[in-house]
Amino acid sequence: MSQDPDAETRAELGSLLESVGSSDPDAVAELRSRFGERLAFGTAGLRGELAAGPNRMNRVLVGQAAAGLAAFLVERAHPGTRPSIVIGYDGRKNSRVFATDTAEILAGAGVRAVLLPRLLPTPLVAFAVRDLGVSAGVMVTASHNPPRDNGYKVYLGDADEGSQIVPPADAEIAAHILRVAETVALPDVPRSPDYEIADESVVERYVTATAGLASAPSGTGTDGGDGIGAPLSVVYTAMHGVGWETFARVLDAAGFPRPALVAQQIAPDAAFPTVSFPNPEEPGALDLSYEAARAAHADLIVANDPDADRLAVAIPDEREAEGYRRLTGNEVGQLLGWQAAVAAAARPGGAAGATLACSIVSSPALGVVAAAYGLGWVETLTGFKWVSRAPGLVFGYEEALGYLVNPETVRDKDGISAAIAFLSLARELAASGRTIADRLDEFSERFGHYGSAQISLRVTDLSEIDRVMTRLRSSPPSDIGGLPVERIDDLNRADGAVPASDVLRIVLPGARVMVRPSGTEPKLKIYLDAWSTRGGLGERHDAVVEVLQKLEGGMRDRIS
Repeated sequence: MSQDPDAETRAELGSLLESVGSSDPDAVAELRSRFGERLAFGTAGLRGELAAGPNRMNRVLVGQAAAGLAAFLVERAHPGTRPSIVIGYDGRKNSRVFATDTAEILAGAGVRAVLLPRLLPTPLVAFAVRDLGVSAGVMVTASHNPPRDNGYKVYLGDADEGSQIVPPADAEIAAHILRVAETVALPDVPRSPDYEIADESVVERYVTATAGLASAPSGTGTDGGDGIGAPLSVVYTAMHGVGWETFARVLDAAGFPRPALVAQQIAPDAAFPTVSFPNPEEPGALDLSYEAARAAHADLIVANDPDADRLAVAIPDEREAEGYRRLTGNEVGQLLGWQAAVAAAARPGGAAGATLACSIVSSPALGVVAAAYGLGWVETLTGFKWVSRAPGLVFGYEEALGYLVNPETVRDKDGISAAIAFLSLARELAASGRTIADRLDEFSERFGHYGSAQISLRVTDLSEIDRVMTRLRSSPPSDIGGLPVERIDDLNRADGAVPASDVLRIVLPGARVMVRPSGTEPKLKIYLDAWSTRGGLGERHDAVVEVLQKLEGGMRDRIS
C-alpha cells in the first residue's frame, strides 16, 4: 500500500485488510490469493486480473516490470549505445496509465522511450519495433481476455526483428523484475517525463504497408474465371476494441469499400458491455454480428478481437440457426496458407527457401499444402513468439485465430493484415462467381478434407489440470472413442524438433489429438484433428465428422 501510486487499488486493499481484521474467511483467502505469490513474467509477458497485490495487474507490478525491463535492456546494450523502446496500449482499463508509467520509468533509466500517439492495435507495436529500429517494444493489452484483465507483452528488436520474447530473455527479464521488487520501493525508482510521442507517420507507414497486401480487383478469378461477381457485402466488428480506426484506413488505402458495422461494438469500451468474453471464439460473441449480417444479407463477417491481433471470419450457412457459420482458425489458415503457397511458388526462383509454419496444435493440412508447392513446413510450439521465428517464413498461423501474412513487415499475428489478405481472396473468388465456401470445397477436393474440433476444460483449481495430464501419462489410452491409438508422443521429452513442452500428441489412423494446459487461461485444451482423402467430397466430409465425434466423446470420458 505504501508504494502504490493508485488511489483505487490502495483503497481496495485497505478495505480488504479491514475485512481480514474482522476475521472474514473469504477476505483471508482473497489476501492469500493476491499476496501468496507473484504474477509470473514469462514468454507471454504478464497477464492477469486488475486488482491490488503482486499476483494481480496494477501500477506497482507494472512499475516493477518496467524497471526490470529497463535494467535488462541497459545490461544487453552494446557499450556506448543507448537502448530504446516503443510502447503501445489498447482501450482496456488502465492500459494508458500502465503505458505512461512504463515510458516514464524506462526514460528514467536512460532508455530512449517512444510512446505511440494513442490507443492502437497490438500489431502496430510489432511493426514499430522494426520501423523505428528500437531495441524492444511493450504492448499493454490482455487481448481477448475477460474485461477485468490486463497484460504486458514484450517484443525484442535487432536480431529478433520485432518478435515476442522467448527463453532465455524471459527468464533474464523476470530475474531483473524480481530484484527490483525485492530491493527497491516503487517511489524510489527513477522516472522522467522526457519520453517521446511517436509521430503519426508510424501509423501511416503501417497503413501503407498493410494496404499493399491487397491484390488488385480484376475481371479474372483466382483460377482464371472471367465473370464479374457482385460487390462483396461485408459486416465488421471490433469487439469493443481498437481495430476499427486503423482497419478503416487500411481499407481505404487498399481500395476496399467500407463494410457495414456492428455499431454497438465498434468503439473501444473497456467494459465490453455486449459480450461476456470479448473473444470471437466464445459462444455468443458474434451474435450481434450475425444479426447485422442477416440484415445486410452479407457475404462475409469479419471480426477482430479487442487488440486486433486476431481475425475471425463467418460465412453464410443456411444449416446454422444464425444463418452464418464462423470458420475455424484452421479453415482460415488453410485458405490463407494456400494463397501464400501459390504466391511463393510464382516468385522468381520459385519456392526455394520459403516456409509455411503453424503451431503443433494447428491442423496438419498446412504441411500437405507446403509439400504440394515444394515449400518447407515447420511446426512450432504454440504462440507466435515461435511461429514468427520459422526460417524462410512466408506465412504462419495458429488455430486460435492468429495469422501472420506479412513477415517482412510484422513478426507477430496481425488481424488487420490477415483481414486484408482474406478480403482479397474473397474478392477474387467473387470475380469468378465463387464464394469462400466454394474455395473450402476446392481445398478438400485437392488436398483432402480436414476437420478440427476443440474441448476446453475451464478449472478453478489449477491442480486439476495437472491431475488430468498425470493420469493420461501414467495410464495412456489404447483407444479413444473406439479408434485405436497408434502412438503417444510426450513433448515434455524434447526430441530436437521443438523445445520441451507440457503437451501430449496422440496419433490415431487419420486423426490426431493434442492435449495441453493453456498458457494464458485456467484451461486444459484438447485439440482434435481428422482428415480423409477417400471418396468424393461428401464422403470425405462425413468420414471426418464421424471421427471427430468419436474423438470428442472418447476424450470427454477420459477427462471427466
